Amino acid sequence: MKFRGRKLKILIIFSLIFVVAVGLLFKFYRGFAQEWINNYLAAVWYEVFWCLFIFGFIENKKAISLIPIGVFIMTCILEFLQLWHPPFLELIRSYLIGRLLIGTSFSWWDFPHYLVGCLIGWWWLAKLEKFSRHPSN
Repeated sequence: MKFRGRKLKILIIFSLIFVVAVGLLFKFYRGFAQEWINNYLAAVWYEVFWCLFIFGFIENKKAISLIPIGVFIMTCILEFLQLWHPPFLELIRSYLIGRLLIGTSFSWWDFPHYLVGCLIGWWWLAKLEKFSRHPSN
């Protein structure tokens, strides 16, 4: 069942703005636990971002469960690609946006954070869908 609507689109857009702001704040944070916050907590928000972004294009109830699974699989593949350093990937990584999108170094510790981010993403999508259907909102 499709539940496209202006209200849901607006909720997704505001959610994306919030998630990008928080993710960048964590990525460039300086202070206590800086390394963990920059490298791992920011990864949680990276996953949430991709869940929301894809949900903006695929707005159906089934997608709420499938999108986080797909995002988790794709980001795990991207994590393993960080072990590979061909010239074309190094060129992409030479730009800030490339480093933010595909990363630069492999870490096993990214995987549990990806899982947490996808679980939060799944919860967020479900809440957006429910809130968008609520008649008083």
